[in-house]
Amino acid sequence: MMTLKGMTLEELENYFIIINQPKYRAKQVFNWLYNHNVSSYDLMNNIPKDLRNYLTENTNFDTLTTEKIKFDDIEYTQKIVYNTLDDKKIETVIIPDKDRVTLCISTQVGCPLDCKFCATGQFGYKRNLSAGEIVDQYFITQRSLKQKITNIVYMGMGEPFINFDATLKSLDIFTNELATKLSRHHITVSTVGIPDKIIKLADSKYRVKLALSLHSCFDEIRSKIMPINKKYPLNDVIDALKYYSQKTGQRITFEYTMLDGINDRLEDINALVKLTKQLPSKVNIIPFNSIEHMIKDPNSLSAQLRPTSREKIEEFANILRDKNVTALVRNTQGNKIKAACGQLALAND
Repeated sequence: MMTLKGMTLEELENYFIIINQPKYRAKQVFNWLYNHNVSSYDLMNNIPKDLRNYLTENTNFDTLTTEKIKFDDIEYTQKIVYNTLDDKKIETVIIPDKDRVTLCISTQVGCPLDCKFCATGQFGYKRNLSAGEIVDQYFITQRSLKQKITNIVYMGMGEPFINFDATLKSLDIFTNELATKLSRHHITVSTVGIPDKIIKLADSKYRVKLALSLHSCFDEIRSKIMPINKKYPLNDVIDALKYYSQKTGQRITFEYTMLDGINDRLEDINALVKLTKQLPSKVNIIPFNSIEHMIKDPNSLSAQLRPTSREKIEEFANILRDKNVTALVRNTQGNKIKAACGQLALAND
């Protein structure tokens, strides 16, 4: 059965022409789906009843159903497990803050990249999400949430640029003036670094924020903890990021998970200083969150990883700041419910 959710305005226009309906119906339905965020076709009161009945009988409405919600009663983070129509599961995280609510969304069921510090990589890869499944994480979550979601980060399960077309379509929907009216400044896409897709995004109309999952400035180390680096060496990635920054005017965020004895040395600090001088950027320093719930081989590199101490993290950040690097230390949120950075994997839920 066809699903309208995830279609762009142009695709909806083509669909309504095919079913012998006026083209303007597309804009009406688009508005109901992505602006008013209704929960059924019956609520689209300017759409003729016979057309609503046709859509109900011939298309799916939502692409996801809620299986469970886990709540961290200390940090107020929530993790939602969604079921897809073909019974795959994904995780979405609500992260509240003083003046904003951030939604962390997934783009794949699992992830094929096998980053050693990430539970999703240990989970493995099932399939890409459709654009509808990506955007529905926002729309279905927002329906049941009292606070308005102000920010979206593509930092959940999966690599957005491996699922590039669906990711781009979801950005088209989120930023459309007839839809959520979310500012592009409130949307961040995180990637391990796929140069040609970074350049394609730069050449698109979506001037969203871009974050690189960096974690080391040295190819040898990065290749060990992030095997994708063997295919896309860091120099190629940085060249693409420079292009993105120049083309869009956006400052790049470098995500840096601190791993004891691996990337928390003085030479790592010096390399970060050198890197950040090459383009407008900031460094988000992230404490390593346990992925023990997904470790299958106790002798694997993933099982050997240990977090850098909090004291050393602060020292690391302070030295960077003294060298005029914008460095922020992120607080872990959602660890209690396995919803923190790097922990999404659908295990022991």
